[in-house]
Amino acid sequence: MNVTPPTPTRQVICGDALAWLAANPATPAASLVASLPDVSEVGSSEERWRELFADAVALSLNAIPPHGVAVFFQTDLKRDGRWISKAGMVLAAAERSGVPLLWHKLVCRQAPGRIQHGRPAYSHLLAFSREARDDSRVASADVLPDLGEMPWTHSMGSRAAFAAVDFIRRASPETTTILAPFCGLGTVLSAANRRGFSAIGIEQTRKRAERAATFELADDAVPRLSRSERRDEYQRLVRAARETSAS
Repeated sequence: MNVTPPTPTRQVICGDALAWLAANPATPAASLVASLPDVSEVGSSEERWRELFADAVALSLNAIPPHGVAVFFQTDLKRDGRWISKAGMVLAAAERSGVPLLWHKLVCRQAPGRIQHGRPAYSHLLAFSREARDDSRVASADVLPDLGEMPWTHSMGSRAAFAAVDFIRRASPETTTILAPFCGLGTVLSAANRRGFSAIGIEQTRKRAERAATFELADDAVPRLSRSERRDEYQRLVRAARETSAS
């Protein structure tokens, strides 16, 4: 019997991401990719922002089932002559939630050796899961050379988005939907759809939410899959189609 892989869908919710995550724990067959907001975007004191940030990490980890993967893209801050490690904040919140770290990658924002004022010249990409594992037989780069396509200044960038989505595809074959709280203009949503996943984005700003509903990355920003990866991807989509038809 021929089985047609399902067409990936996209839903963008204009609303508060923390409230949505709290109302939707352990979303079935889901993984998550997020870039949590800076203190300047929250408009609160640094102390309150730290509390909200920790809550956001915990809610994000709680929004996926045990086999799901949560990937966070974060850039540290330089504030009043001190360094604020958002990567460290994510790691601390995940440890309190009892969710292990699978890997920690760096994404270059500038070429190595260049001086960058105001913010670090690299960002962090961190993956966590209760049950999924990083298969050492399938190696991937620990340092990504650039951000890729950047739809706006606060975007994750296409290279990190695809690194996250492609890892989820390998490590969590049960995943059929990617959650993207704080989705901005929709970089993660587009990357997820390009890889055959349905996607749910949550964005509080209406104009950004409207754009995220239809945003598509340029074709040259989409990494090509190898032949074996294309075969594995097709098999994953067929499994998802059979499970959908059986339910």
